[in-house]
Amino acid sequence: MQRRTFIFTSAGAAVTNRLAGGAKSPNETVRVAVLGVNGRGRDHTGGFSRLKNVEVAVLCDPDQNVLRKRAAEFERRNGRPVRTEADLRRVFDDKTIQAVSVATPNHWHTLATIWACQAGKDVYVEKPGAHNIFEGRKMIEAAANYQRMVQHGVQLRSSAALQEAVRKLGEGVIGQVYMARALIYRWRPSIGKFPDEPVPAGLDYNLWTGPAQEHPFSRRYVHYNWHWTWDFGNGEIGNQGVHETDMCLWGLGVQFPRQIVSLGGKFLWDDDKETPEILSSTYLYPDQNKVIEVEVRHWCTNQEHGVEVGNIFYGQDGYMLIKNYDRYETYLGSKREPGPSRGEGGDHYANFIQAVRTRNKADLNAPVETAHYASGLAHLGNISCRLGRRLEFDPATEKFVNDPEAGRLLTRQYRPPFVVPDKV
Repeated sequence: MQRRTFIFTSAGAAVTNRLAGGAKSPNETVRVAVLGVNGRGRDHTGGFSRLKNVEVAVLCDPDQNVLRKRAAEFERRNGRPVRTEADLRRVFDDKTIQAVSVATPNHWHTLATIWACQAGKDVYVEKPGAHNIFEGRKMIEAAANYQRMVQHGVQLRSSAALQEAVRKLGEGVIGQVYMARALIYRWRPSIGKFPDEPVPAGLDYNLWTGPAQEHPFSRRYVHYNWHWTWDFGNGEIGNQGVHETDMCLWGLGVQFPRQIVSLGGKFLWDDDKETPEILSSTYLYPDQNKVIEVEVRHWCTNQEHGVEVGNIFYGQDGYMLIKNYDRYETYLGSKREPGPSRGEGGDHYANFIQAVRTRNKADLNAPVETAHYASGLAHLGNISCRLGRRLEFDPATEKFVNDPEAGRLLTRQYRPPFVVPDKV
């Protein structure tokens, strides 16, 4: 592993120069590896498989049980076998792979992205792009240093309707826009309680744990339940919520706030979740006269004008609804008369492949910076909630103001050799 780190950091520029051309023509096949195939990786596999001149060449997962199942499904659907790997480092060593799609648990997103960039590969990374704010900045640096295309997996950025929605907000369709709300009303039942137990056959639990702190194996983490443990996940605001925090930032044209207040907790289930079930977060932008509110609810609740998962933008002359990933509606004046609306999606995977071919970062609908800020907004809310108090943040330095206790939660202790480095 020490040798790998030396190769990536010292010879990274040479690797980048050798592979920076990407696909040499629109007709050349782009070979993609999908990292993590238990959850979102299934959609990644299907999304890339549908594209012309794109080959899903490798499926990678540290759980051989999952990997065998997904490989069999792939062969049935596509009429051909697919190579499988348990260790993502073997994928990065393969010079025939031009791009990787990261659908691992959250705690692996950044290190996988950095290693891929250092190996000369472009990256599609699932939300949240980073597990903490330090990591988000490192992702930006890695993409820039190694001239890689890095796309954040927030599909709404490729929706033709939502691109139009953001343009219309800028044009003043609802007047001066002063507030955005993110609504994350997902049905999340109790996960129960699970004891520690032996690691199941076929799972490389050390590799699965990767950069995170060591825990005895338990089904309270593996597989999907890791979302609700701080060492691996970021709760619902850092899960579904990142789509909505990203939409708030995109529509308002802002990045990090100066003030954060977030409160929440667990109110129904006595289970193994560490993260809040209910969370209400407010982010203030006093210099820009704007505010963001984020509401996480996990059980029985109302819709808000037909929105369960989405956004509401408030302006001087009306409001705009963002419904799921591909529709907006506007309502104008005191009588809430219907204004412009549209429903139309887009192909986020195809947009990424386009940028892989053109080598033009401007072609990316969700470049790496969006991963940092949208994920970071969720992290700031979580930190305020965990500490139980209002926080002051300096967007220029990306540090809390005179608050070392909060500052320690901007990063984490990494478990060698799976360390996100200060210099990428």
